[in-house]
Amino acid sequence: MSSRRDFLKNAGLLTVGAVVLNPTDLFAGKIKQFGVQLYSVRDVLPSNPKGIMEQLAKMGYQKFESYSGPQGFLWGMQPKEMRSFLNGIGVEMVSTHFDYGTSAKKPDELKKNIEMAAGAGLDYMLCPYIGAQKSMEQWKRIADDFNRVGEEVRKGGLKFGYHNHDYSFKPLDGKIPHEYLLNNTDPQNVMFELDLCWIEAAGQSAVTHLKNYGKRYELCHIKDFNRQGEGIRQADLGKGVVDYSKILKAARKAGMKHFLVEQEEYPKSPMESMQIDADYMKKLKV
Repeated sequence: MSSRRDFLKNAGLLTVGAVVLNPTDLFAGKIKQFGVQLYSVRDVLPSNPKGIMEQLAKMGYQKFESYSGPQGFLWGMQPKEMRSFLNGIGVEMVSTHFDYGTSAKKPDELKKNIEMAAGAGLDYMLCPYIGAQKSMEQWKRIADDFNRVGEEVRKGGLKFGYHNHDYSFKPLDGKIPHEYLLNNTDPQNVMFELDLCWIEAAGQSAVTHLKNYGKRYELCHIKDFNRQGEGIRQADLGKGVVDYSKILKAARKAGMKHFLVEQEEYPKSPMESMQIDADYMKKLKV
């Protein structure tokens, strides 16, 4: 025991009288806490929000990321009610995708979303989708808007970020638009959520990208896929081509804080896929 303690001390992992990292976490090589983007269960969530969330918690998902569904991203609940409900099932809602398009144009709508998210205890508000742009000049305007909206979100006590799809990793005029966004947004106001499926589907290396830009990311989406001709078809985790053992090791090394499963297509049903994905995350070694 003393030799292990000496090792930890020499490695700088002990403070006076306290262990910074749990030794079991240090040596386990697993993602101890993982979550789910609730869009994964969009077909069943609206009819029974609390019931579906309870089922996900029992599967082992410890974090939720919401989205703007038919009842809003708090699913018809007031912020305090949502916070209390989540505490009761042992889950933290860390973030939400929100209606960025409307909020970016309407300050009152943005303020309302910020207040609701902050009241429910969320840390992040994320733009889920922009769409492919025709020129780098259009991407410049998006970067400027991100900086502006991000500043307002920061003033409200949260962090603003952007969730990528494949289009922002496809070259345009000799440049990678997503890299332009990373290089032309203020880290104080804009962070990013890396969708590991979509960057790989675009033909880019997630590991290489994380080595270059990892410090800008705090959340990631974990989903698998197989190639079909020039397109892709998403699969349950472990049933596709993405090497998550290697990629999530790089993500954790880069300082990624939140690992969130997301699935948009299902071989059978949403809840069956969520169970398979949870089992995969529990066994995965990184």
